[in-house]
Amino acid sequence: MIFFQGLEDRVVPPNQAEVMVEALRKKGIPVAYVPFEGEQHGFRRAENIKRAAEAELYFYARLFGFPLADPVEPVEIANLDG
Repeated sequence: MIFFQGLEDRVVPPNQAEVMVEALRKKGIPVAYVPFEGEQHGFRRAENIKRAAEAELYFYARLFGFPLADPVEPVEIANLDG
Protein backbone atom coordinates (compact mmCIF):
# COMPACT_ATOMS: atom_id res chain seq x y z
CA MET A 1 0.00 0.00 0.00
CA ILE A 2 1.26 3.48 -0.77
CA PHE A 3 0.24 6.58 1.17
CA PHE A 4 0.34 10.13 -0.20
CA GLN A 5 0.05 12.59 2.66
CA GLY A 6 -0.45 16.33 2.60
CA LEU A 7 1.42 17.58 5.64
CA GLU A 8 -1.21 20.28 6.23
CA ASP A 9 -4.13 17.83 5.98
CA ARG A 10 -6.72 18.41 8.72
CA VAL A 11 -9.11 15.68 7.50
CA VAL A 12 -6.54 12.88 7.87
CA PRO A 13 -3.67 14.38 9.88
CA PRO A 14 -0.17 13.10 9.07
CA ASN A 15 0.09 11.23 12.37
CA GLN A 16 -2.92 9.06 11.42
CA ALA A 17 -1.33 8.06 8.12
CA GLU A 18 1.99 7.44 9.85
CA VAL A 19 0.32 5.09 12.37
CA MET A 20 -1.18 3.09 9.48
CA VAL A 21 2.16 2.98 7.66
CA GLU A 22 3.93 1.75 10.77
CA ALA A 23 1.30 -0.96 11.39
CA LEU A 24 1.73 -2.28 7.84
CA ARG A 25 5.51 -2.08 8.13
CA LYS A 26 5.42 -4.16 11.33
CA LYS A 27 3.21 -6.77 9.63
CA GLY A 28 5.74 -7.14 6.80
CA ILE A 29 3.41 -5.74 4.14
CA PRO A 30 5.02 -3.69 1.35
CA VAL A 31 4.30 -0.06 2.17
CA ALA A 32 5.47 3.37 1.06
CA TYR A 33 4.82 6.83 2.48
CA VAL A 34 5.19 9.98 0.39
CA PRO A 35 4.61 13.23 2.30
CA PHE A 36 3.90 16.51 0.51
CA GLU A 37 4.86 19.79 2.15
CA GLY A 38 2.27 22.54 1.74
CA GLU A 39 -0.57 20.21 0.65
CA GLN A 40 -3.85 19.51 2.39
CA HIS A 41 -6.37 16.67 1.90
CA GLY A 42 -6.66 17.15 -1.87
CA PHE A 43 -3.48 17.99 -3.72
CA ARG A 44 -3.60 21.22 -5.70
CA ARG A 45 -0.08 21.83 -6.98
CA ALA A 46 0.53 20.39 -10.45
CA GLU A 47 4.04 19.22 -9.57
CA ASN A 48 2.73 17.29 -6.56
CA ILE A 49 -0.09 15.69 -8.53
CA LYS A 50 2.47 14.60 -11.14
CA ARG A 51 4.82 13.28 -8.46
CA ALA A 52 2.02 11.31 -6.80
CA ALA A 53 1.01 9.72 -10.12
CA GLU A 54 4.61 8.81 -10.96
CA ALA A 55 5.25 7.46 -7.46
CA GLU A 56 2.13 5.30 -7.67
CA LEU A 57 3.25 3.92 -11.03
CA TYR A 58 6.74 3.24 -9.62
CA PHE A 59 5.21 1.44 -6.63
CA TYR A 60 3.07 -0.81 -8.87
CA ALA A 61 6.01 -1.49 -11.19
CA ARG A 62 8.16 -2.65 -8.29
CA LEU A 63 5.37 -4.60 -6.61
CA PHE A 64 4.22 -6.42 -9.75
CA GLY A 65 7.60 -6.58 -11.49
CA PHE A 66 7.00 -4.73 -14.73
CA PRO A 67 9.46 -2.30 -16.33
CA LEU A 68 8.74 1.40 -16.62
CA ALA A 69 8.92 2.96 -20.08
CA ASP A 70 10.51 6.13 -18.65
CA PRO A 71 12.53 6.66 -15.49
CA VAL A 72 10.79 8.22 -12.49
CA GLU A 73 12.02 9.27 -9.08
CA PRO A 74 12.09 6.16 -6.89
CA VAL A 75 9.99 5.68 -3.78
CA GLU A 76 11.30 3.84 -0.73
CA ILE A 77 9.18 0.72 -0.24
CA ALA A 78 9.47 -1.10 3.06
CA ASN A 79 9.16 -4.91 3.12
CA LEU A 80 9.47 -5.36 -0.63
CA ASP A 81 12.89 -6.93 -1.07
CA GLY A 82 13.53 -9.87 1.19
